[in-house]
Amino acid sequence: MKIAIIGATGFVGSAIVNELTDRKHEISAIARNPKDTANVAWITADVFNVDALAEVLKGHDVVVSAFNPGWTNPNIYDDFLNGSKAILEAVKKSGVKRFITIGGAGSLFVAPDLQAVDTPDFPKEIFNGANAARNFLNIIKEEKDLDWAFFSPAFEMHAGTKTGRTGKYRLGLENPVFNDEQRSILSVEDLAVVIADEVENPKHHQVRFTAAY
Repeated sequence: MKIAIIGATGFVGSAIVNELTDRKHEISAIARNPKDTANVAWITADVFNVDALAEVLKGHDVVVSAFNPGWTNPNIYDDFLNGSKAILEAVKKSGVKRFITIGGAGSLFVAPDLQAVDTPDFPKEIFNGANAARNFLNIIKEEKDLDWAFFSPAFEMHAGTKTGRTGKYRLGLENPVFNDEQRSILSVEDLAVVIADEVENPKHHQVRFTAAY
């Protein structure tokens, strides 16, 4: 498959690039400051330039967005929301029908009518970014023509110092997936497995989903 990955140099995006490259797909890795690695076509693009990004995306089978303007960005709310909306518009203009976007875990429901981002203990330092991701989820839920899926990671997502890539996970939809210790954990390597599996064998259409061990 020919797959475009937006935000390809980031923590999540680079893991997805590695996983899909290992699976021998044709990868267009899109970033503001691209790298230079074998078996990947690196492309410089500004996600806020809708028309230019749409041209880059044309001809791909799937677009995967791991866009994140940075958790320490003081303007993260506006940058995340406006960037995500621009990417959505570019995908629609490009003619690509399948779009998978990675948002935050904060919009997962921990109780009826209560999202994690609204709980008292939610970390204040990431609230603005999590709130932007939640608001983008509400926007994309209104999208009826595009075959989209919105992925919320586990609450605890780490580079795999212990778990690494296991290839195992359990799926959920609106609620977090907890283990026997009531923790929601997934390594970034296995997050990439989840996304790659969804690319190859689509199961989620116009819904949000999540995964953890």
